Amino acid sequence: MAYQQQISTWLQEHRKNGIQLLQKLVQEPSKRYQEEGAQAIVVEKCRELGLAIDLWEIGDETLRSHHHFYCDRHNFQGNPNLVAVKKGRGGGKSLILNGHIDVVPEGDHARWDDDPYSGVLRENKVYGRGTTDMKGGNVALLLAIEAITALDIPLKGDLIFQSVIEEESGGAGTLAAILRGYKADGAIIPEPTNLKLFPVQQGSMWFRLIVKGKSAHGGTRYEGESSIDLMTNVLHEIKKLENERNQQWKQHPLYQKIPIPIPINIGKMESGNWPSSVPETAIVEGRFGIAPTETMEEAKSSLETMIERLNQTDSWFRTKPIEIEWFGARWLPGSMDLEHALLKTVADAFKNVQGVEPIIEASPWGTDGGYLSTVGNIPTLVFGPGETKLAHDTNEYIEVDKMMAAAEIIALTILDWCEVAENV
Repeated sequence: MAYQQQISTWLQEHRKNGIQLLQKLVQEPSKRYQEEGAQAIVVEKCRELGLAIDLWEIGDETLRSHHHFYCDRHNFQGNPNLVAVKKGRGGGKSLILNGHIDVVPEGDHARWDDDPYSGVLRENKVYGRGTTDMKGGNVALLLAIEAITALDIPLKGDLIFQSVIEEESGGAGTLAAILRGYKADGAIIPEPTNLKLFPVQQGSMWFRLIVKGKSAHGGTRYEGESSIDLMTNVLHEIKKLENERNQQWKQHPLYQKIPIPIPINIGKMESGNWPSSVPETAIVEGRFGIAPTETMEEAKSSLETMIERLNQTDSWFRTKPIEIEWFGARWLPGSMDLEHALLKTVADAFKNVQGVEPIIEASPWGTDGGYLSTVGNIPTLVFGPGETKLAHDTNEYIEVDKMMAAAEIIALTILDWCEVAENV
């Protein structure tokens, strides 16, 4: 592939700079409401690269009109979205490189070997919150752009780099960029796929179930009706629903190594207020997976139909029906045609760099790719360094070698997809 050796050599020579940029980003905590500091580092880097910068605070009426797609934080002041464009000379395809700058909370500092925001380099790994999810991927994007810029390789198509806020809370940053008018012929999101290619991804929504029993003294619990026992029966039905919803997807070729393609996860449960009392109310909150080709409304209907059936057929629930609420964050599913040219382009670049065919699977989680593909109608591939098992965990880290490999693969993808213009 033309320019591959030049790109590879440049990245090897600037490996240390890539590590230092990642360390700076990690050392600037960017949890929700605190994205500004890390975003400022990215803005400065984009200025160095000569990109046209669009920096704005999201949350206007246009975004709010799409509230059914995301969890509205109501106040984004001081934490801007960033889009930076490398304008092409014309005649080539455009490409969005989308990464989120926000990270999840670090949890208990005592469980970390180093400070969660140390950015320490040890044994070819950079440690700290956000290294894998997904500042390492963002640095890979920036290194790819910088290599092309430094080597003065002109592009035909536009290259659109996005550093968005709010991905971990539902994707408002990417939705805002789409509604601002940023579209392209394709998009890549460098979430931690461990250098696998994810053309298909599930979505998800948060839900809450409320079950009401009858309180009584624990010594005569038979005079009451335990909401915990009632909820246990409901959760059993949810497991059955999960199994039914997953039957067809377990046969999908990209889900062969994923035990539960579209999970229904119960993440929180609350019931009772006294050990010697029969609990009157039980509440659970969970995450409901949305299949790649399913709409949010279809997914909602699946759970709502099951709850309605229980309310109609169970003698207790006929008088005290189960209540269901949809709340909080949600991520749209996404699916790319497995014959799409962007998938082939990235796969070819991967083979040129790594010397083997890439692994192509379905994403086990949701990303902002659902917004790009569903709302923006932009074919989107998820591909990046880092491993999912390290994201959101203590002692999170990323392997530098994989970050640099991703940068080279993405750089070659850009040259092939956007096309190289004549240097006149």
